[in-house]
Amino acid sequence: MENPVIILGAQTVGITALDAFLSNEVVVYCLLDDDTALQNTELLDVPVMGNTDDKELLKLLGKKCEVFVATEDTASRRSLTSMLHDEYQAVPVNAIHQRASVSPHAWLGHGNLVGANAVVSGTAKVGNGCLIGPNAVLDARADLGDYAQLGAGAILNADVVVGEQAFIGAGAIIVAGVKIGNKARVGAGSVVVADVPANQTVFGNPAAKV
Repeated sequence: MENPVIILGAQTVGITALDAFLSNEVVVYCLLDDDTALQNTELLDVPVMGNTDDKELLKLLGKKCEVFVATEDTASRRSLTSMLHDEYQAVPVNAIHQRASVSPHAWLGHGNLVGANAVVSGTAKVGNGCLIGPNAVLDARADLGDYAQLGAGAILNADVVVGEQAFIGAGAIIVAGVKIGNKARVGAGSVVVADVPANQTVFGNPAAKV
């Protein structure tokens, strides 16, 4: 990546994204966050400057800077991504840690975060704006929908389909072929052996509705 990156969000997701970019020796120009307590501070020697809609800084997007959306809340990430597209014709780049293993035969959308030691196998598909935690695994033909989140160490076995904005907790295992509906939530450490409908929360081994 030739241009430096501006990261929108300086909290947990922003720190993880910053680490991913720095691991690849990508220059991060600054981070932006709406929390005034974080502004005018530094993260890993990178300044946290203004709000996430700072027009003076965002006008650098395009020829001079790339952008990554790293806010904690899914709705905020979607809203900021839409704003960047509509107002600045900017598409967020992917933040892939240098120690992640992403097959050249996998398909990735835009604005995804792939943590250290995560594995995205050949023929796996990752939508837009997804968060893939460290040590998480997407096996062959696994499909992660837009703005879905895969916690640290979670495993999507072959042919698993995860819907948009779904949340898979840390260490959860989704058995091959299972479908997780849009906005469904899977608790940490769960083993999911059957399909989970949209908007449902499951937990346990085997996972059951909460």
